Amino acid sequence: MTPTRRFLWGIAALAAIISAGVAGYMLIEGWSFIDSVYMTVTTITTVGYDEVHPLSEAGRIFSIFLIIGGVGGALYSLSAVVAFVVEGEFGTRLGRRQMKNRIAKLKNHFIICGYGRVGQEIGRFFAEEGVPFVAIDNNRESTAIADKENHLYLLADATNDEALKEAGIEHARGLVVAVGSDPDSTYITLSARQLRPDLFIEARASSDEAETKLKKAGADRIISPQRIGARRMAMIALRPAVVDFIDTVTYRHGRELQMENIAVNDGSPLAGQSVAEISRRTKATLLAISKKSGRLLANPQPEEIIEAGDILVAMGTRQQLMALEKVCERC
Repeated sequence: MTPTRRFLWGIAALAAIISAGVAGYMLIEGWSFIDSVYMTVTTITTVGYDEVHPLSEAGRIFSIFLIIGGVGGALYSLSAVVAFVVEGEFGTRLGRRQMKNRIAKLKNHFIICGYGRVGQEIGRFFAEEGVPFVAIDNNRESTAIADKENHLYLLADATNDEALKEAGIEHARGLVVAVGSDPDSTYITLSARQLRPDLFIEARASSDEAETKLKKAGADRIISPQRIGARRMAMIALRPAVVDFIDTVTYRHGRELQMENIAVNDGSPLAGQSVAEISRRTKATLLAISKKSGRLLANPQPEEIIEAGDILVAMGTRQQLMALEKVCERC
């Protein structure tokens, strides 16, 4: 039985006991309503005040049964109230308010729309990387998992603009649409793009038609889990050592080598420097450069010049990548 239902049952039982006590004293002793209420309350709460009027033998027998049934009913009602306050709606509302306050303080976080199996894996990876995020799902079982893992979440419909606003879309770093429905994915993407034209949006699709619609809706990246899974299986069959290496530098705990993408903003000290100079200063290896024109330079030459607007794909130890990020931030 839920705390709310138990609370209602307790209130109903207490009201029934008081009503029976009042009616009994009024009929047996002929007392007034106020005297009967007073006597009933002092009896079932075991306060022990003097009787308002001398009791007849029938009144004393009635009082005995009222004490036996009323004290137990009062204790049950009290325990139901405590459960309601601590575990029930009051506690739930307090928890939701605290959750909303924590979400409101987030900056530069991700929003995961849909916390099913795919969304949960994304959330766990974000948590391992120390990346703040908020999960939105209208399924209580899914949000219960997020709550158990101590992740921020909203029990809401991600297709609703208000849910996206409550998740802090105005201050978010990006949005990941991991719902299982293509129409919902498209609608969420369209809504998010209207709310934040500059937001990075990654969306899940299950068909080619859905990919086309998501691209028109404004998704920056469109992911097909089936296609990625098939490619990975093929890669493991053909090049298992390559897959093991990629897993080592991207997924495994305690990895020595890591990969990171770093944006070169206007005014960054990295702009105007060569690949060789950056590697010499930070010891990090630049694997690729995504030029602001959209061209991708894989394995760039040492004399290649970094420009503002480029995105660097670098590999190195955590210390080397942190040194590269610090140089990039000095502007």
